[in-house]
Amino acid sequence: MNAQRDIIIGIDAGTSVIKAVAFDLRGTQLGTSAVRNAYTMGADGSATQSLDRTWADCAEALRGLGDRIDGLAARCAAVAVTGQGDGTWLVGAGNRPASDAWLWLDARAAPTVQRLADGPMNRARFEATGTGLNTCQMGSQMAHMEAHVPDLLDRAEVALHCKDWLYLNLTGVRATDPSEASFTFGDFRNRDYSDTVIEALGLSHRRSLLPPILEGTQVTHPLTPDAAAQTGLLAGTPVSLGYVDMVMTALGAGVHTGDAGAACSTIGSTGVHMRAVRATDVHLNAEGTGYVICLPVPDLVTQVQTNMAATLNIDWALDMAADLVAEFGHRPSHADMVARIDQWMAQSKPGALVYHPYISEAGERGPFVRADARASLIGLNSTHRFADILRAVIEGLGMAARDCYAAMGDMPNELRLTGGAARSPALRRVLAAALNTPVRVSAREEAGAAGCAMMAAVAIGAYPDMDACIAEWTTPLLGQAESPDPGLVPTYDDLFTAYRDARQALAPTWATLRAAKGA
Repeated sequence: MNAQRDIIIGIDAGTSVIKAVAFDLRGTQLGTSAVRNAYTMGADGSATQSLDRTWADCAEALRGLGDRIDGLAARCAAVAVTGQGDGTWLVGAGNRPASDAWLWLDARAAPTVQRLADGPMNRARFEATGTGLNTCQMGSQMAHMEAHVPDLLDRAEVALHCKDWLYLNLTGVRATDPSEASFTFGDFRNRDYSDTVIEALGLSHRRSLLPPILEGTQVTHPLTPDAAAQTGLLAGTPVSLGYVDMVMTALGAGVHTGDAGAACSTIGSTGVHMRAVRATDVHLNAEGTGYVICLPVPDLVTQVQTNMAATLNIDWALDMAADLVAEFGHRPSHADMVARIDQWMAQSKPGALVYHPYISEAGERGPFVRADARASLIGLNSTHRFADILRAVIEGLGMAARDCYAAMGDMPNELRLTGGAARSPALRRVLAAALNTPVRVSAREEAGAAGCAMMAAVAIGAYPDMDACIAEWTTPLLGQAESPDPGLVPTYDDLFTAYRDARQALAPTWATLRAAKGA
């Protein structure tokens, strides 16, 4: 490794924002460049994104990083890329897009998911992948395409995920990583494709669309001259293909630091709850839900349950209040509303209302999968005001996190938090009491970009293995543990019982509402 090359760039391509982040070889963040991405929602439940624009935005983010970091191109030892998970990014002849990407938000595959879930091979598929079927996944979406728009698959030569598409543009190599390959089409135990899984999805004759699987801590490919011209980096720079963004974020935030029983939750637009376990210790629930996603550590995987919507619920409540205020004149900004959350929490009584945070039009996927699941607020009376409703929404996120961890076994011994909402003292108090476990927040600002940059650091030999890298990049950034409020714990125990009983009882109502809409 060239001693003058002292920077690793991590690319984190989210649904709405693509970030390029520079780190030194010991994990210190040096600079960030971000570009807003865009996607289109349709009345038919579609959520699509332009492949070409996504690559152009990625290149722009890298050029912007070059403007912020002196000598970036010459100093760059490696580039790594992660991105939004699930979805289907079809590429055809000449490595050109075969269509716009179907994103993880896309709900069109709901009837196909139901058909496959009721099929005779679904449990065998789940036993291999450890992952429940939902509308987000490439397997479900490709099965739906096969049944309804097979010409999309006919035009394609390879089916990629977001980060894989960017890797193709950076290196010219069609590939995916062990994490997305195994939870979509494979077996988490051997990190390879599974004939059983592919057959269960009805896609055996489309197997040629599945790309080779690369381990980014061991294999890199050089940046192409064309990509170098577009990004401002040097041709030949090693590029590492990271794992899916969920586990990259968790890796950067501390899901695996050698402490038994630790877990990591990312509270962003969605809620991602995961714990690191040996592949032999995976707890597969009877309901067939959740994900098992490999970590870039031998024989280590994450058990994952994901809420379709987390802070989107808070945004909904705050936006509704702001809309009403705007009717009388000045509309408060979102930042103004967020700044008042702690004040509203102090004005309200814990555990007074039950809120189910199923605000997404795509329903819920963790710890149960229901495309027709919808948010609900239970227990209102004439004395309740906005502060009570907002508290219920925030407590609903705590209940949802507990619901997810309960589906994976015992509550964690310690919860590491990341995501924008982790900065909220109110939310941390709720989560600590809801799970009755200490909470620690990572000081890592860009955990997803850091996670994939750590893979590149191992790939180029800056560290002998991932555990050594974690010891310097992750563990020192974990903050002090915040203990649960002993007065809140029994209140939230009771609230959780009501929360779970009510969401089970509401399931027939969701189906009735969906039928009434003709969906």
